Amino acid sequence: QVHLVESGGGLVQAGGSLALSCVVSGEIASPNRMGWYRQRPGKQREPVASTNSAGITSYADSVKGRFTISRDNAKNTVYLQMNNLRPEDTAVYYCNVLQSRTLYWGQGTQVTVSA
Repeated sequence: QVHLVESGGGLVQAGGSLALSCVVSGEIASPNRMGWYRQRPGKQREPVASTNSAGITSYADSVKGRFTISRDNAKNTVYLQMNNLRPEDTAVYYCNVLQSRTLYWGQGTQVTVSA
């Protein structure tokens, strides 16, 4: 079993920054892909960013240049640095891990960006 715990969400003004963390524990396999999704009010969950075991990253067009995903394999932690936040970034942010063809999810952390 794999367990994910996110932290770092909160309320911030537009233009501000937040840093999310997700600690992964349990039966972690390699290689794997770690990533962040978000679910905005009234919308479906959507991918934000991901990174594989080699550190190769990908981003949604809406966050390119503003968000940075990184991982610390020694700590089994994935991070999401979010800069220049916009009200439309308001969402519940979820981290996930894809390994051995199984996808695991965290509980989510709320990010609210005020205008």
